[in-house]
Amino acid sequence: MKNLSSWLIVIFMVAFIVFRTVVALTASMGGEFMVQPIDLTMEIILLFVALLCVPFIFKRKLIGALIYLVAYGWYFGQDLLSKVMILIEGNTLSVPEYTTFFFSLVGIALPIFALFDILLDKGRKLNPTDKKTDWYYKNEQYDRELDERADKNNYRTL
Repeated sequence: MKNLSSWLIVIFMVAFIVFRTVVALTASMGGEFMVQPIDLTMEIILLFVALLCVPFIFKRKLIGALIYLVAYGWYFGQDLLSKVMILIEGNTLSVPEYTTFFFSLVGIALPIFALFDILLDKGRKLNPTDKKTDWYYKNEQYDRELDERADKNNYRTL
């Protein structure tokens, strides 16, 4: 992860996971919060899935981004679609519904950004090259020079 955009996406993902954890905790304790979970059981399962996907996204693995997109798209997509249909019909939403709509939109946008960030990353290969260190670690001429110098040192052993 060499780009600022990659770091920002992961930071926002972790912040969103923390936020959804607070939402789930307040709903399970019966407290009032600005956002209520769509389904508390699925919210908790989704939090564990997201926690498993973050290290894969951090390591630039495509499977982590795909699982993250499918899970969040399935959970937040239904709510987002229902709210959009209400708005298309010409009805208005209440303030709590608008906040739920906004956080559902964020829940869909983060996995899409993470997936596109991984897909468009040019450094994500099986054997990435790094010009800063490859001159030392993959330089056979340097290894041969060390071998020739080592052969000239004839120390006597008793």
